[in-house]
Amino acid sequence: MISRRKFLKNTSLASAGIFLADKLETIHPYEKASAASYDILKEASKYRKIDAHEHVGMSGPIEYQLNMADRFGIEKLVVSKVISADSGSKTTPEEFRACNDEVLKAMKNYPDRYMGWCFINPVFGKEALEEINRCTGKGMIGLKVYNQVKLNDPLFYPIIEKMISLKMIILMHAHCGLGVGGKRTKYGNIQPNSSIPEDFAEAAQRYPEAMFQYAHTGGGGDWQYACKMLKDYKNVYIDTSGSNNEGTMVDYTLDHFGEDRIFFGTDGSYFQGVGTILSSKLNENQRRKIFFENFNEVLRKSGSNLI
Repeated sequence: MISRRKFLKNTSLASAGIFLADKLETIHPYEKASAASYDILKEASKYRKIDAHEHVGMSGPIEYQLNMADRFGIEKLVVSKVISADSGSKTTPEEFRACNDEVLKAMKNYPDRYMGWCFINPVFGKEALEEINRCTGKGMIGLKVYNQVKLNDPLFYPIIEKMISLKMIILMHAHCGLGVGGKRTKYGNIQPNSSIPEDFAEAAQRYPEAMFQYAHTGGGGDWQYACKMLKDYKNVYIDTSGSNNEGTMVDYTLDHFGEDRIFFGTDGSYFQGVGTILSSKLNENQRRKIFFENFNEVLRKSGSNLI
């Protein structure tokens, strides 16, 4: 048995959030009473929020997504639809345009809730640049790329330069395999072409005026290594999205990245995404920055910020 104080100190509230959500039918009356002293939804409602890492058409219907956003007070969802290289798809221009069309549809249907990431495949350089022009011309606010090409590959150079000219950030899917026998795997076995922290560091050093978002610290893998590797690259930001949220994750990330380079994100894991921030040692000002202000300041550079 552990005390409630110790539980809240050492976990991310992800499990607690499940028991605190809008009178879920499966909760035993005793559990409701014991959890009533801390209401995650009430606490979350204190802060404006931009979810800087979400998707459409990948984790349930839009109605579910918006319902969860409403419950946690998430004002804006910044969404993409992507194709994994592991799917066997060549991610052709026709395919990534179709992905972006789905995001544009969500933006059109729910203009007060959705902002869009443009998805491209750098293998198709000319078409990728044309698609960035199309999507940003229709209101998208940045670029989301996956594991077709590593971020430091020369195929990415014209893409990065284009985003620099637009003053927009690049969100890149990241992977950092856990070590075995005292040695960290360089690429991991699942996604050999995913960008690892070293790839981000090389791109950030080559293009110091670019802005990069390291994806899903809460997605598992050696996130501590990523923090140590990227802490001194001031043009690299990091988001908290994912479902593998260790209790000290946000505090550790804060120690390495500082309070201005961390973004709130969920990647579909809403309880974990909110709970990991609320259970950290952040002060009120730091919570406001991570939940909303940091990403809004990046949006401000291209004039896409919220009032």
